[in-house]
Amino acid sequence: MNKYSTDKIRNIALASHSGTGKTSIVESMLFNSKVITRIGNVEEGNTASDYEQEETKRKTSIQTTVFPFDWNGFKLNVLDTPGYADYVGELISGMRAADGIVMVVSAVSGLEAGTEQVWDSIRNDKKPSAIFINKMDRENADFHKVLEELNSKFGRMCVPLVLPVGAESSFEGVIDLLDAEKIPSSMEDQVADYKERLMEVVAESDDALSDKYLENGELSENEIKEGVTRGIASGNLVPVLVGSATQNIGINSLLDILVSYFPSPASVPSLVGKDSKTSEEIEIKCTEAEPLLASVFKTMADPFVGKLSYLRVHRGVLKGGQEIWNISKGQAERIGQVLIPSGKSQEQTNEVGAGDICAVAKLAATRTGDTLGLKDSLLTVNPIEFPTPYYSVAVSPKNKADVDKMSTALNRLSEEDPTMLVSQDQSTGQIVLYGIGDTHVTVLSEKAGRKFGVELSLADPKVAYKETISKSTKVEYKHKKQSGGHGQYGHVVLGLEPVVRGNGFEFGQKVVGGNVPKEYFPAVEKGVIKSLQKGCLSGCPVVDVKVTLLDGSYHPVDSSGMAFEIAGSYALRKGLEDAAPLLLEPVVSLNVKVPDSFTGDVIGDLNGKRAKILGMNPESGVTEIEAEVPQAEVLHYSTDLRSLSQGRGSFSLEFLRYDEVPSHLTDKLVEAEKDNT
Repeated sequence: MNKYSTDKIRNIALASHSGTGKTSIVESMLFNSKVITRIGNVEEGNTASDYEQEETKRKTSIQTTVFPFDWNGFKLNVLDTPGYADYVGELISGMRAADGIVMVVSAVSGLEAGTEQVWDSIRNDKKPSAIFINKMDRENADFHKVLEELNSKFGRMCVPLVLPVGAESSFEGVIDLLDAEKIPSSMEDQVADYKERLMEVVAESDDALSDKYLENGELSENEIKEGVTRGIASGNLVPVLVGSATQNIGINSLLDILVSYFPSPASVPSLVGKDSKTSEEIEIKCTEAEPLLASVFKTMADPFVGKLSYLRVHRGVLKGGQEIWNISKGQAERIGQVLIPSGKSQEQTNEVGAGDICAVAKLAATRTGDTLGLKDSLLTVNPIEFPTPYYSVAVSPKNKADVDKMSTALNRLSEEDPTMLVSQDQSTGQIVLYGIGDTHVTVLSEKAGRKFGVELSLADPKVAYKETISKSTKVEYKHKKQSGGHGQYGHVVLGLEPVVRGNGFEFGQKVVGGNVPKEYFPAVEKGVIKSLQKGCLSGCPVVDVKVTLLDGSYHPVDSSGMAFEIAGSYALRKGLEDAAPLLLEPVVSLNVKVPDSFTGDVIGDLNGKRAKILGMNPESGVTEIEAEVPQAEVLHYSTDLRSLSQGRGSFSLEFLRYDEVPSHLTDKLVEAEKDNT
């Protein structure tokens, strides 16, 4: 593909709730621009965009795919983003690389949770946007009902530029309000009404045009077009388009509007970067005249090609064979071939200019979110903010010999997915994989098998229960063994007492008269610590206990450090049984945000999870709930909350402390823990 000047580039992401037809729209775009010779079908698993096995199996996108093509002399970089909530990281990456967003809404289902969340992101990022009402050929498709819903939720700024001709099985085409040539007589009044409405919105979004409209009562065709262009760029106007991707109706109108009215990378508001030394904010102008600056918005791990980094060039020119500097990491990188990604394939090119998208293989230290430039540059682009993954599973190789292979696979997968985390739980010894939801971690497991040849087992992670004592006690143990020659003798009297929760283990001594020589004190402590690793209730570690060596005795020949270590260990075990042991569970602090209408359901669910509600703060239609809840109850809370709030809720949590398990649950948990140990 030839190099395009910055003003001839459009970077557009398709984003919305899952199942609205984004991938089908891309198929028709690629067909109409002669990139492909036939339109694929999602159900048949033969689309250009959904090429990974995990996508064809589920008939849904799980990653952002980039497709460049020419339309009327403009280069369109279209990013097809997944709509399912588990792949929100891919959505965020795709939207970061784009200058404009097309939200896709089903003419049948109307507004859905994922689309509303995309809208919130668009308004926060102040990106130009359009809405494409898809599936007009389907049964129960209703353009006007969906438009009314859009206006009710998002405001009058959502105004049609295109109207449908017919609906459902009689849907046969679209009329472009800005370039209408032949208008069916049955639609003349409707077209006139919507054109009048368009003029009003254009006038409201531009002071100069507002004065003209008030003066003359109308605007010229050119004034309307200029007003639409400025309104889209400023975010004061969101054009509504319509069509059917599977019937390839309305797609050309969408493409025409994207190249004619949407801003180029040079025309959107300047990106704000930060001086990595002074933290001063600096505007980044998208021009080839400035030194190179690019950022990585996506990474792919391939077992054969290696790591593939997708770059958005913010300014300057990126050339093959060039040595660049990873400003985020402070490390040199060498560019090999510069590639133009197109779905699963790449085309080599010599250079890529400001505003364009490309890919580079085998950058050693570079990760998603890093800024690349020249060595003397200190300017960094703000890193992409990804949500913290909370859905956790314990992961292990099905073949025990594949432990190292599993580690390599998980590390490689984490390079391409910033919403995935892997850690080893020091309390349970398990390797824990964190993702956005159950489908996310399942797909990661499948990828590990397909890409890296390691089959993984997934299970619920163990909760790191602990034990403590609830009363003080005094215990004595004498270790005495004679087997010819030197024997073993160690005698201790220990005092056990509970300490403040969270203080851990304390050891002291109050031995008088030298009944236990000082050189044996460390051995007694060592024995005590060994027995603390396994409590008497469930075999879980014991915490928040103070142990004091009170008295004892020794033998001048048979006593040794080992004998006193054994005595200390057995004395502690005996003492724990006498000190009213308790089972402790980890408690987390939970912050939930949901629309007001779902608050009751969420509170009811939390009460069923033994949560302690600390407060509720309603504001602007959203309620923030603060609670404390046992960790065991919220291991899969992302799935629970999604179901309760129809995907409209969000949450965060962090470890708070250990609390006593209620007595009515202790016996059940003790048995379960014994089975696991």
